[in-house]
Amino acid sequence: QVQLVESGGGLVQAGDSLRLSCAASGRIFSSSLMGWFRQAPGKEREFVAATRFGGYTYYADSVKGRFTISRDNAKNTVYLQMNSLKPEDTAVYYCAVGLRGGSAYAANEYNYWGQGTQVTVSS
Repeated sequence: QVQLVESGGGLVQAGDSLRLSCAASGRIFSSSLMGWFRQAPGKEREFVAATRFGGYTYYADSVKGRFTISRDNAKNTVYLQMNSLKPEDTAVYYCAVGLRGGSAYAANEYNYWGQGTQVTVSS
């Protein structure tokens, strides 16, 4: 069983930065896909960023150039550095782990999910 615990969310102003962390416990391999999704009120959950073994990273077009995903395999932790935040980035951010090695962009390729952390960006 895998458990994921996110932290780092909060209320910030437009243009500010935040760093989210997701600590994983359980049977996580360095080859696991680790990603971030978000869900704004009244909207569907959407892909934000992901990383897999070999240093491969994937980003949604809406966050490219502003967000950076990274991982520390020794700590089983994945980070999401969010810069130049915009009000439209406001959402609950979820960490997820995928063990099957499928598409980084598809939520159904992820096996485990965290409880989420709220990010609110005021204008």
